[in-house]
Amino acid sequence: MVQRLLRLPSVKAETGASRSTIYLRIQQGLWPKPVKLGPRSVAWPASEVAALNAARIAGMADTEIRALVAKLETARKSATNLSI
Repeated sequence: MVQRLLRLPSVKAETGASRSTIYLRIQQGLWPKPVKLGPRSVAWPASEVAALNAARIAGMADTEIRALVAKLETARKSATNLSI
């Protein structure tokens, strides 16, 4: 399964949120942590960004979004345990 990764400028364009808002939401548990691509480079899976946008559009409460973020991060960790 091919997973597209979005760098920060693309995430900002997809969400309409600023850099500081994205990182604030990470601290609040309302946004998943980025994937490290290198020592100074990070990105987010496009599917996670789309899921969070859909949750915001659907009007989910912050508690529901925190649960979604936890679910997305758990799924990400279990996906890395797959043998290639």
